Amino acid sequence: MAVFEAKKGNLLIAEPFLGDSNFERAVIFLCEHNEAGSFGFVLNQTMDLRLEDVLDGVYGTVPLYIGGPVEPNTLHFLHRIPEQIEGSVEVCEGLYFSGNFEQVKQLINLGLIPENDIRFFVGYSGWGEGQLDAEMKQNTWMSTTVNIDFIFDTPASELWRLVLRNMGGDFKVLANYPIDPRLN
Repeated sequence: MAVFEAKKGNLLIAEPFLGDSNFERAVIFLCEHNEAGSFGFVLNQTMDLRLEDVLDGVYGTVPLYIGGPVEPNTLHFLHRIPEQIEGSVEVCEGLYFSGNFEQVKQLINLGLIPENDIRFFVGYSGWGEGQLDAEMKQNTWMSTTVNIDFIFDTPASELWRLVLRNMGGDFKVLANYPIDPRLN
């Protein structure tokens, strides 16, 4: 279901010709949106690095995502397993932010967290007071409600297109737009 306002717990979908390399065809999970500002994580921009490449004492092949251009020296995570991670903060029903990081590292090393239940992000996407609302009015972003399983179970490379297709109507047409229409 499509909505046209930014809201905590919703997805932001970049319009097809945004022109900002940080957000080209981006799908952002919005963790917070209020009068002071907004923040979230780009769900569909993977990195060539794994968690073990940037963090000592972690083993396995957990992928990393580019959460956004703000504070690219920070590491964050979203997950759907609050019963395993103490201190988790519920963002919306079924999706959680943060938690006890030492516990997460131990669970990863023991192979007790399935890769599809957690996503790690380098940096985040952030907007100052009123900035995201202004961008929404300029149609820079589209917004929709979120299906938690869809977020974690859909390949990142397909997320932008499939979110738009699932929104239906005219959004299905946008899902097939080429990145550069001059090359069509």
